[in-house]
Amino acid sequence: MANEWLRADAAMMMEAFTEQMQGIAKIQRDRSRLTASATACEKRITVTVNADGILIETWFADDIGELSYAEIAGAMTEAVQAAARKVNEECRRLMEPLRERKSRLPRLSDLIEGAPDLGSAMPVAPPASVAPPNSPERRHDNEDTRFRDAEKLGRRSMVSDLDE
Repeated sequence: MANEWLRADAAMMMEAFTEQMQGIAKIQRDRSRLTASATACEKRITVTVNADGILIETWFADDIGELSYAEIAGAMTEAVQAAARKVNEECRRLMEPLRERKSRLPRLSDLIEGAPDLGSAMPVAPPASVAPPNSPERRHDNEDTRFRDAEKLGRRSMVSDLDE
């Protein structure tokens, strides 16, 4: 009798797993087709990005020549970042049903006593900076990236190491 319950539980878990994998595959297909567009400079510039936020199309209006190169460059950056935010939001919405389904599934710690709750142990990456390459934000020595318990060693030449 216990084996029948185990088989039924295992079959139910495999069915749920299969549904989850099919759902993930569909979301990945749908995500791969996502694009988002944004405009700048009174619609003189229109850009489109793919689901990864990569610029895939740029359109300039006929009167783009009325803008300076600096205005065009700044507007391009602004428009691409806006389109990337839009597509990011669309990706998040696309993933929401999967997150909801996952939240209803039992955690490993619910199934096996003493097992770690792996979902909460996963580190979350900070958002990527949109600051320009030489901006103060990028030059700042970030405290979070330094090892606090490392020893600082003096520089030694390779030749003196080999001589010893």
